[in-house]
Amino acid sequence: MSVQDPLLPEHSKVKVVTRDTPLDAGDHVLATRDPFVVRGWAKLLAAEPATGEASASGAATSLKVNDGGSGLRFNFPGIARFRAISWDEWFDHFDRHSLTFVFEHSTATSPPSARYRIVPTQELRERLSLTADV
Repeated sequence: MSVQDPLLPEHSKVKVVTRDTPLDAGDHVLATRDPFVVRGWAKLLAAEPATGEASASGAATSLKVNDGGSGLRFNFPGIARFRAISWDEWFDHFDRHSLTFVFEHSTATSPPSARYRIVPTQELRERLSLTADV
């Protein structure tokens, strides 16, 4: 997915997190490579790992999404279905292609959001001038 997306605001508004990062009320857009954080977000939304691309586990789906080529998706209850894959396959692809998961963080005053992007880590670093490790 493109790092030029509106989900990715100015650099000061994106916080790089791991499972041990304390969050503040003002943290609305988070970026992570931590599988624990990704899986926690997915569990909160009942999202399951999926792909739209051909892989060792199966053929590509007919559903096309212009995301810049990450191939990784999530299936949400009652929403368009991509081909389900295991978490192992999802994270293998995620790591092999050095991707970062960017998502809206829910707070006490905002409900969980299904808005997310999966972007190349290097492009995210350059776009947001990140100094923290992603």
